[in-house]
Amino acid sequence: MVVVDTEKVPSEHYERSQWVLNAPDPPTTCHNLMASVTNTISPYQNIFSSQRLVLSFLRGIFPILRWGQSYTQTKFRNDLLAGLTIASLCIPQSIGYATLAKLDPEYGLYTSVVPPLIYAVMGSSREIAIGPVAVVSLLLSSMIEKLIDPGIDPNGYRKLVFTATFFAGVFQAAFGLFRLGFIVDFLSHAAIVGFMAGAAIIIGLQQLKGLFGINHFTNKTDIISVIKSVWESVHHPSNNYWNPRNFVLGCSFFIFILFTRFLGKRNRKLFWLPAISPLVSVMISTLVVFLTRSDKSGVNIVRHIKGGLNPISINQIEFNSPHIGALAKIGPVLAAVALTESVSVGRSFASMKGYHLDGNKEMVSLGFMNIIGSFTSCYVATGSFSRTVVNFSAGCETLASNIVMAIVVMISLQCLTKLLYFTPTAILASIILSALPGLIDINEAYRIWKVDKLDFLACIGAFFGVLFASVEIGLLVAVTISLTKIIWISIGAGTETLGRLPGTDVFCNVQQYPMAVKTPGVAIIRVKSALLCFSNANSVRERILKWITREEAERNTEGNISSIIQLVILDTSNLVSIDTSGIASLEQLNKSLVSNGKQLAIANPSWQVIYKLKATNFVTRIGGRVFLTIGEAIDCKLDF
Repeated sequence: MVVVDTEKVPSEHYERSQWVLNAPDPPTTCHNLMASVTNTISPYQNIFSSQRLVLSFLRGIFPILRWGQSYTQTKFRNDLLAGLTIASLCIPQSIGYATLAKLDPEYGLYTSVVPPLIYAVMGSSREIAIGPVAVVSLLLSSMIEKLIDPGIDPNGYRKLVFTATFFAGVFQAAFGLFRLGFIVDFLSHAAIVGFMAGAAIIIGLQQLKGLFGINHFTNKTDIISVIKSVWESVHHPSNNYWNPRNFVLGCSFFIFILFTRFLGKRNRKLFWLPAISPLVSVMISTLVVFLTRSDKSGVNIVRHIKGGLNPISINQIEFNSPHIGALAKIGPVLAAVALTESVSVGRSFASMKGYHLDGNKEMVSLGFMNIIGSFTSCYVATGSFSRTVVNFSAGCETLASNIVMAIVVMISLQCLTKLLYFTPTAILASIILSALPGLIDINEAYRIWKVDKLDFLACIGAFFGVLFASVEIGLLVAVTISLTKIIWISIGAGTETLGRLPGTDVFCNVQQYPMAVKTPGVAIIRVKSALLCFSNANSVRERILKWITREEAERNTEGNISSIIQLVILDTSNLVSIDTSGIASLEQLNKSLVSNGKQLAIANPSWQVIYKLKATNFVTRIGGRVFLTIGEAIDCKLDF
C-alpha cells in the first residue's frame, strides 16, 4: 500500500494539510435554502422583540419608509417634474400597448395607475418607471389568443389575461422569495438581445394595421403572415381593406416624433421635447380629425374609452377555467421576460447612480405588484426602458415620480377619456413604432459575434425564431440553445497542464505561459470546470489518462531521464462541487494510476469537495495525500 512518509514531510506542510482535512462540515442544502428565504424576507432576527426591530423589518419590506424620512422639498420638485414628463409619454404609450395586447385602451391606462403605486411602496430602484411595455404586451396577446379569440369573446379573453397576470405575479414573487433568480438567467444576455430585436420587428409590422388603417389583418405574429396580410390589403383598395389617409396622418406624426427625438439627443436641455411629443401628437391629431370629421372619410379612430378608476377584477380571475393548465404555463414565461427587462433596466441605472439593487427583492416587489394589479383590471406591468430613460433625464430623485405619474393618469381616466374619442389609431401605431428602435441593438449583436460565437448563435436563434415562427418559439429556441451551451461546456470540461513560472510559486497553464517549467516526474493537471459530475466525469478521467500516456511518450522521445511520471497532482481549485459519479471517476483514476506505479494527490479542494471526498473514504484510499497548495504537494517526498 502506498502511504505518505510523514517523516519526510515538512511539519508546516503537514499541519496545513490537516487544516484541509479537518475542516468543519459545510452547511446542508436545507440550511442554505432556509437562509436564502430568511435573507430575502428580512435581514433581521427576532423582529418582534422591540418596536425598533419591527420598524426595521417594515423598512426592509417597504423601502418608502426608509427614503421617505429624508424626503425634501427639493426632491419633490424634481420628482414632480419627472412624473409629469413621464406621464405625458405614458398616456399615449399605454393606450397603444393595450391595443397591442388585444385589450380595450383603458386597460393600458389602468396598468399605469395601480402597479406604479404598489412599486413605489415596495420597489428599491429610484429611477425605474413602471407600466405596460411593448414586448410583454405582444407576448401576452400572442399566447392567450390561441386559447380564446379576443374578437369573438373579448370578456373571456380579458379574464384569461387577468388570470395569466396573477400567475405571472405569483411566479415573480416566488423567484425572489426562494432566490430562484438564476432561472431567469437561462434567458441569457445574448438571447435577450436577439429576442428583443425580433420582437421589435414583429411589433413594428403589427402596427402596420393601424398605420395603414387595415380592417382585415392576420392574428399570426410571424413575419411571413404579417407581410402577406399587408400586401393583400394594400393591393386591394377597392375592397375597402385600407385607407391611405390613415397612412399619411400616421407617417406625418411619426416623422414629427423622430424629429423631436433627434433634437433631444442633439441638445440635452431639450430632453422634455421627445417625452411630450407623443402626447402632443395625440392632441393635435385628435383635434384635426374632430374639426375635419375625417373619421367619416375612412380614418380609423379609437372611439369610446371607458373612464373612471380601476374596477375590481378579482372576480374575473378564473381558477376553474378549462384553460387553467395553459395559463399556469404562460405565467412563468411572462414572469421571466418581464423580470429580465425590469431588473436589467433597474441595475443599469443603479450602477450610474452608484447604489446596489437587490435582484431578489426586486422580483418580490414586482410579483406583489402584478398580483395586486390582476385584482384591479391591470395586465402584466414591468419596468419600461424608454420611460425610465425619460424619468432619469428629467432628474427624478425617488420613486415619488411614479406616484405623480399614476395620479396624472388617474386624473386623465376620470376627466379626459371623452376627449380621446376622435384619436386616430394611426397615431397610436406611430407612437409605438417610434419606441421600437431602442429595442434593436446592432452594435451589441456585433460585439456578441466577436466575443462568443455560441452566444451569437443563441442571439440569432431567438431573433429568427420570433421572426419566422412565433414569440414563444423564439423564446424556446433561445432557452434551448442556452441550455445546450451549458450542457456542452459541462460535458466538454477539459483539463490543462500546469507548470511553475520561473522565480515564483505560481503554477499556470503551460500553453498560455510557454515559459512555465514542468516538474520532473510530476504531472500537474487542473480540471477546467466548476462541477465534476455525471455529465463530464468519465471524459475528464479519460483525458487525464491519455495525456499521461502521451506526455511520457514525448518525454521519452526527447531523452528526458525523468520521463516516467511518478506523481499526478490534481488541482481542484476550480471545482465548486462533485457528485457520486465524479468521486467514482476519481477512484477509477486512482486505481489506474496505482496499477501503473503512480500516485494521485489532491491540491486545494473546496469545502464541499473535501467534505464529500472524506465522506466516501476517498482521502484514505489515496493515502491522505491532500494538500493546501500545489507547491506543498510537490515538496512532500513520497515513499514508494
